[in-house]
This record gives sequence, structure tokens and C-alpha cells, in this order.
Amino acid sequence: MTGSAIRLVILTMLLAAPFAASSFGPAQAAGGGGGGGDPPSANPPPPDTRPAPAGRTTQKAKKKPNKQSSVEEPGFASGYRAAYATIYQRNDYAAAIEQLKALGHDDHANVANLIGYSYRKLGDYRLSQVWYERALKADPGHVLTWQYYGLWQIEQGNRDSAQYHLSRIAAICGTACEEYRSLAAALEKAPGSGLVY
Repeated sequence: MTGSAIRLVILTMLLAAPFAASSFGPAQAAGGGGGGGDPPSANPPPPDTRPAPAGRTTQKAKKKPNKQSSVEEPGFASGYRAAYATIYQRNDYAAAIEQLKALGHDDHANVANLIGYSYRKLGDYRLSQVWYERALKADPGHVLTWQYYGLWQIEQGNRDSAQYHLSRIAAICGTACEEYRSLAAALEKAPGSGLVY
């Protein structure tokens, strides 16, 4: 196994740890787990070694320093776990948004989904929608985003759209997964019942 493969396995385990931890109790399923997909690879593709077309010169572009954290860095995993705890243990959504944005991986589906969830809990449905859509763009199979965005749809009175989200979840993980059962239960309740998700 190469060093890159070992780092990827370790990274996957670190990123999966917050989702598998049982210390979160009932909110465990709501933390960014199912369908999260693999984190973006920190290994760039190999350089293009093809010769340059005739008559053109090649220049090496200066590499700009990366100011974002790498998902391979232990700081990313610990920062994500801290934001997760800020949301599900302390219910401090504004602080969690700042923590998640500071990770420098807004395009990671788990991160974008939790930012969307936090904005929804703060009542900012417009920004919440932006972040849910960003999460789904990063990973169209991110089951937890489909669930949370489905709950968003119910809260907005869009039950047909929530039903569509439910069908997407069924296609990804079936009807027995927690995300499906949660959204299906929310859809069974009467509209305007004042449910808090």
C-alpha cells in the first residue's frame, strides 16, 4: 500500500469518526453521515507530460500558496468534530457556521450541509437553501442533505418537493435508512403542526 493510500485510509477513518461516535445520542444521524462520500483528494492529478504544440512555448505557472486547510490535516477532522458538537450539543448555530467556514472546505458536502442546516435553524431559509444546493452539487448522493433539504421543503410548505427528496433518498439508501424514515415521518404529520427539526 502506498503512502498516499495509507493517508487516504487514515483520513477516511478520521472523517468517519464523528459520524460513528455514539456519544451524540439521538442526533447522531443528523450530523453529516450517510451518503457523505469521500473527501476530495488532496493528491493532484499527475502533470501533463505531453509535448507543447509547435510554435508555442510553455511556462510553468507560479504555484500560489494554499491558505485552506487540507482534508488530510488532523486540524480539519478536529475542527469538523468541534463544529459538529457546537451544532448538536450546544445548539450554537452561528458559531458553528463560523467554525465550518474556517475549515476552508465549503465545497465538501458534509461541511456545506451542516452550514445549510445551521442557517435553517437560525431561520435564514434563503442562505440555507444555497448551502444545501452547494452540498448536493458537491455530492449528488449525499443522503443527509436530501433529508435536511426535504425538511426545509416541509417547513416552507413545499410538500411535493419534500416528496421528491424522499424519493431521492429511497434511490440512494432504500426505505429502511434513518434519513428516509425521518423525512417520511415528517411528511406524515399534518401541515402547519409547528414541528421543530
